[in-house]
Amino acid sequence: MSTKTIQTVEEFEELLTKHDQFLFLKNSLTCPISQAAYEEYQQFADKHDEFPTYHLHVQDSRPLSNHIAENFNIKHESPQALLFKDKTVTWNTSHWKITSDTLNKAISE
Repeated sequence: MSTKTIQTVEEFEELLTKHDQFLFLKNSLTCPISQAAYEEYQQFADKHDEFPTYHLHVQDSRPLSNHIAENFNIKHESPQALLFKDKTVTWNTSHWKITSDTLNKAISE
């Protein structure tokens, strides 16, 4: 199961209501580091289809990207993976640290 693209603040707010926990990736369409992270994220999602995974493309969803940074007090980076639990960010990482293994460890803790 691949991850679902979220583009609006409203769609994102729905996720917070719908799920106790989920992973979210901020992805840039023009950055090779982001592309590598996105591929790792997709690998994780394919192996863990029971775990909700979503992403945004920063170029297409700047207002949502800013909303997440401001409302959860997380400095914006791209690529950036965030684990949401009970409507808060409990873990995040960025750039080359986004691997299928690190995502797996994050949801296991």
